[in-house]
Amino acid sequence: MVKNRQVVLFIAARLALNTSYRMIYPFLSAFGRGMGVDLEALSLVVTLRSFAGLVGLMVAPLADRRGRRASMLLGLGLFTLAWLLMVFFPTFAAFCVALPLAAMGNYIFLPAMQAYLGDAVVYERRGFILAVTELSWSLAFIAGVPLVGLLIAGDGWTAPFPLFAGCGALALVLVARAMPRTPPPQQAHGQIWSGLKQVLASPAARGVLLMSLLLTAANEEVNLLFGVYLENSFGLQLAALGAASAVIGIAELGGEVISGGIVDRLGKERSIVVGIVANGLAALALPWLGASLEGALLGLFLFYITSEYTYVCALPLISEILPGARATLMAANVGAFSIGRTVGAFLAPQAYTFGFGANAALAMGLNLMALGALVYTTRKRTTG
Repeated sequence: MVKNRQVVLFIAARLALNTSYRMIYPFLSAFGRGMGVDLEALSLVVTLRSFAGLVGLMVAPLADRRGRRASMLLGLGLFTLAWLLMVFFPTFAAFCVALPLAAMGNYIFLPAMQAYLGDAVVYERRGFILAVTELSWSLAFIAGVPLVGLLIAGDGWTAPFPLFAGCGALALVLVARAMPRTPPPQQAHGQIWSGLKQVLASPAARGVLLMSLLLTAANEEVNLLFGVYLENSFGLQLAALGAASAVIGIAELGGEVISGGIVDRLGKERSIVVGIVANGLAALALPWLGASLEGALLGLFLFYITSEYTYVCALPLISEILPGARATLMAANVGAFSIGRTVGAFLAPQAYTFGFGANAALAMGLNLMALGALVYTTRKRTTG
């Protein structure tokens, strides 16, 4: 049984992990000036960080073979090591190692934590618990990133690194004390790749991963180019994007709160259907609402709140498909998000040549395909 203090600890640990991940984009220029490199060089490091999700997928099966606690400690250890490296060697070369290493620690910790909650919380209540831990994602944007901004403004570009290293070390100690040494799932004994083989062999697992990929690609159609759309439409780039950032953070928080309140009552599959349909309709409404800046921000809010709601509602369903390879499937889900972002980033600029309405229509189409993947997953779960 999960204790309240464990949930609070998970939220706090993920708040540090997510803040370090989300701070890069708004403060990329500050880091570049501090290290004396241009944005092109930094963009290569950010691209390198994207591949950390695939490396994390290779390591995540350890949580099914060695236990959830071991993988969580490994993830936090890598995160702490990454930022300690920047504390003692604040150079671009160290940054090239630290940024992907910290992301890898996050990708190892997250599926192990979610798998532990899947083990310890009954399916009927699991949606609420997982939604509560997801609050760390929006809180990182609302509270964590502004704190980093204050630190950089006051003490320079290296100021956040000791904070992250300290938080990581503290979380490492607390998780080691709070987490029981639970044995791994019985069916996970054997080769480290056995869990990944189970995922690839399961039609339901493949279906739900395709759903995640399509949902992420749909989100990226708007996420990548909405700022460009605001700039081209209103000529208010800084003001509009500043307001949009606040809107996104509040919308994500709202989506997590709503999901936690209804996903267990309404049912996981029904909740996801509601989210997919609502997100598709919000996408179609974006060009119409975009006639004014206020309407555009309202459309942005509706799109992001439904997107985050759908993502959080999907987590308990994904956690129940393969209990014997739960951590591996949750890690594969992170990999599906990475692929979805890549697909969406490839399609979005091409669609934008026909106007932002084409991006909205493409997002709707991808949502409909995700709905089909959900129906397929549900049928395969039933027959399985």
